[in-house]
Amino acid sequence: MSIAITQHLSSNLSNWNKKSPIVVLLHGYGSNMRDLPSLMEFLPGLPWVSLQAPLDAGNGGFAWAPLKQPGNPLAEDIEPATERVWAWIDANLTTTAPLILIGFSQGGLMTTQLLRTRPKRIKAAVILAGFTLNAEQPADDWLAEHKPKVIYCRGLNDQVISPDAVTRTEAWLARCTTPAQKSYPGLGHSIDERVMEDVVEYLEQVL
Repeated sequence: MSIAITQHLSSNLSNWNKKSPIVVLLHGYGSNMRDLPSLMEFLPGLPWVSLQAPLDAGNGGFAWAPLKQPGNPLAEDIEPATERVWAWIDANLTTTAPLILIGFSQGGLMTTQLLRTRPKRIKAAVILAGFTLNAEQPADDWLAEHKPKVIYCRGLNDQVISPDAVTRTEAWLARCTTPAQKSYPGLGHSIDERVMEDVVEYLEQVL
């Protein structure tokens, strides 16, 4: 049986002209499509969709890919997951719509994956407590040449994302992007107002 993304939430689409930017929210492992829309209170007026990952993670939660090695995912799991997200976007959003990606944790991984595969579709990339796949991706050389602006936010008290994953992510960001790297004392594996204030500032710069 094929695995596909079948559920999502959305808002402000009635006023969306399908050529202006749209936010795509990508939740973390074990969460669901209802987790991140509250962030849009900081970004009023922007149209958005919140996708639900297709894999059942139990207890009402879902995953973009299996959690075999936390913080160090396997390419054989993540690359098909990336294709599934693009398949939903291709089927449901116009090809002219610039994408604003906002992903948390495993959704942050998926944000980097979308950027590393079709960067010309991406207007902005927001990586919240996320990380990167430890494998070269199709657009890495293009990204290293063009260095798009992204924002990477993480709590200094995050006990979920390993130091190795953080180091790997920061090395990729330095090579392939122009990163705004933000870290927050006292913040664990979460998002707070400080994070969103920086996200708003970043989006004001790139949109």
